[in-house]
Amino acid sequence: MKFSVIIPVYNRPEELCELLLSVNRQNFTDLEVVVIEDGSTNDSSKIIADFRDKLQIQYLVQSNTGQGFARNNGMKIAVGDFFVILDSDVILPQNYFQKLSKSIDRRRLDAFGGPDAADEDFSALQKAIDFAMTSIWTTGGIRGKMKDPTKYQARGFNMGVSQKVFEATGGFVDPNQGEDIEWSIRIKKAGYRLELVQEAFVYHKRKNTLVSFAKQSFSFGRNRVNVSRFHPGAIKLVHWLPTAFLIFCLTIPFLYFMNKMLFQLGIGVFLIWSLGVIFSSTVQNKSVKVGLLSWVTSISQLWFYGLGLPMELLRKSLKD
Repeated sequence: MKFSVIIPVYNRPEELCELLLSVNRQNFTDLEVVVIEDGSTNDSSKIIADFRDKLQIQYLVQSNTGQGFARNNGMKIAVGDFFVILDSDVILPQNYFQKLSKSIDRRRLDAFGGPDAADEDFSALQKAIDFAMTSIWTTGGIRGKMKDPTKYQARGFNMGVSQKVFEATGGFVDPNQGEDIEWSIRIKKAGYRLELVQEAFVYHKRKNTLVSFAKQSFSFGRNRVNVSRFHPGAIKLVHWLPTAFLIFCLTIPFLYFMNKMLFQLGIGVFLIWSLGVIFSSTVQNKSVKVGLLSWVTSISQLWFYGLGLPMELLRKSLKD
């Protein structure tokens, strides 16, 4: 068997159902599905039963350990040659595994990371969050549009490793704080070939509100500091750009009283960035509403990530 699809799930049976439907529609069938029920009170047993005659499924029920360790437990019982790790809130295009299989074989990959996208029927907020997470105006497009695919750090919503890599590296060492980035770095340090497979994208059907997305962005900033516990060089200049953007935005009002020319320059730069975000998202999503929402989500993503990273560094330094 070529692929084992590893899916941790926590109180999200409806999401799991959508994902399994998309797996069942694949034009590539040399695979099994391993679902890890990670301490859910609202479990997915009925969903699993509905798919028993459609997919080859292993269903592991356990007490809550966090998604990283849940994935490890799933990979321990998987029988495929290559483990594809997916979050329960993604949906696969019909040719996902076919494209992934060709890329792995052609490029001789030991591991991969894939990007995410928003499907046409997603809500305006879901499309706006997707834009904020993937646009060159916010993250620089590093979540799926890199010129050098070897520099990609895989994310747990859409990544995979060979059985050999899992056995050699031991899987995730943290349950849920940048555990995917940490493992990506460790895989590369061990000499294995991990690259971005841009064509193996998933539709990421996030259930965020604006408030929960802000909290998640704050956590992403904190998580980068957690990754640096294992890999001291994990925090690079690019990770400080959201903090620089936050400081820039907070400084603009004070410039009005200090230097009118700098104030006008600051306002001009901010307006150019804002118009770039709104225009790009409007064209990409064919919706002015999504374009305007993307401005809100982009501000939120940058500000709260930019706040989370230095606050976690400060907390860590005071603790040490």
